[in-house]
Order: sequence, then structure tokens, then C-alpha cells
Amino acid sequence: MKQILLFLLCSCFAFSQSKITSYALENAEKFEGNIERIDSFPSKYIVPRTVDVWLPKNYAKTKKYNVLYMHDGQMLFDATTTWNKQEWRIDEVASQLMQENKVNNFIVVAIWNIPNLRHMDLYPKKPYESLSNELKDRIQMEAKKSQFPFDDSKINSDNYLKFIVEELKPYIDKKYSVFTTANHTAIMGSSMGGLISMYALCEYPNVFGKAACLSTHWIGFREFENNPIPESFFTYMEKKLPEAKNHKIYFDYGTETLDAFYLKYEYRVDEILKAKGYTNVDAQNLKFEGENHSEASWQKRIHIPLEFMFGK
Repeated sequence: MKQILLFLLCSCFAFSQSKITSYALENAEKFEGNIERIDSFPSKYIVPRTVDVWLPKNYAKTKKYNVLYMHDGQMLFDATTTWNKQEWRIDEVASQLMQENKVNNFIVVAIWNIPNLRHMDLYPKKPYESLSNELKDRIQMEAKKSQFPFDDSKINSDNYLKFIVEELKPYIDKKYSVFTTANHTAIMGSSMGGLISMYALCEYPNVFGKAACLSTHWIGFREFENNPIPESFFTYMEKKLPEAKNHKIYFDYGTETLDAFYLKYEYRVDEILKAKGYTNVDAQNLKFEGENHSEASWQKRIHIPLEFMFGK
């Protein structure tokens, strides 16, 4: 009976994977390297969405590559198509680092967000569930006061991570010439993407060996007096952050716009990393004076986490 169930599961997985089609993006002159796009990656966990896979110019099936999973994929490569006309320039920066032999080869799997679902897809669920009903009610009240669409019944981050781990990663591992183990697999994002990257490392330490969290949105949605959200994340990290030496984690923050709200919480990040045995070799929490909460700021420093995670 177990063998039959296993066969059926494998058959279903193979069938679902076989329906996925990708194509190379045109206008290759816009990018350093090449991008293959899946318009609507199927999922039983989340709303299907676009996934881009960036390959360096010298990509060859005879080589093995590390893998970097990134959130907000539509913001990474082409400023002419983004809502704010900014981009991370991940393709240019990664290409330069590889050409200069500063990092080991890697590909980037860029998961697009769906704007009206983004917050609920990326907000870590377990830290929120740890809060008392009284604190949850206060958060909901603050959300309504600020007209922020924060509906805790729709927090979907656990399913978002299941999508990456159970559906997307097996596809990437099969289709591309990549290393599949945790020490070669990283996840990175900014703001809410920073939160979900931290959450991914904690929930799946055997899948992700490295995480980079830029301008991590510790306040959850907006700052308000006696906000319990940041401490819920820190308490969770104290319990779940994986052991040092086998993992790497990178945090950073600016000092302007939204990033200014994070300053008073950064000492807690430092405390937790130290208590967990992390050193400068396997953890960083860097301050960037004068930088704000934008792709324009993140692109200036993205080489730092890339070298930290994939450096030679």
C-alpha cells in the first residue's frame, strides 16, 4: 500500500512538473546573462505567479551552480518595467562578481510577488501566532486605524515556503545544473522579503544554508506605540535560528525613510546572533548611513551579501 501511495505521489509530481513551460526573454541586450521565464508557475499552496530564472553568460550544463532564491522578482532586472523605475541590478552585479572571480558561480530564481497578496505571503506566520489574542486584537485595531490591509486570517507565509521547497526547488534542481544541498542554496530579499528569508532559514535549515535580509521590516506593517511585532520575531529567532557554523545569515539596514524605524531594534538582532554563537564569519548586521528603503539603495550594496554568501 505504501509503495502504491509513493508511486501515485511521484506520478502526480511528475505530471505537474511536466506542464511547466519556460521561454527565454527577448531583448537580451537589457540583461547581463540570460533569463528564462515561467509565466504562471503552478502551485497547490499559493496563487500561481511568474518565476524568472537568471543564468550567467557562461552557464553550461557541464558546470554546477549554487542557487539563490529571491522574492519580489519583478523588481530585480529591468527598471523600465518596475512600478518605481528602479531595480536591484542583480544580473549586472552578479556577473561582475563572477568575472572578477570573487564569488562561486550561482543562478538566481526570481519569484514575482502578487501586489495585493504580497504582505500576507511574506509575513512570518509562527511569530504572529505566538502572540496573545489581546496583542493580536491591538495589531488589528492599529491596522484598521491606518487603513493598512493586514488580515491575520490570511497570513500565508507557511504555504509560500512550501511552494518554494516542495514545488519550485524540485523543478529547479531537475532542470538546471545546480548543487541541491543546503550549503549551496541561499535565499534573499528586502523589507518583507527580508522577514520571509529569515523565516525560511529557521523553518527549513536543511534546505537553505544561507539567508540575506536587507532592510528587514521588523515593524511588520507600520510603526505604532508599544508595537509587539518586532519582539515576536526576535523571540522566534531566539528559539529557531539554526546553529552557527553550518549556516550564514546577513542583515542590514539604512537610516532613512522606512529604515529609520528599524534602528532601535537592531541591538536585539546583534544580541541574538551573539547568543546563538554566530561570529563575523557566519553572520553580519550592517548599518548603511544615509541609505533609504529602496531598490536604488539596495543595488549599491548587494555585492556585500552576495560575496558573504558565495564568496571564494
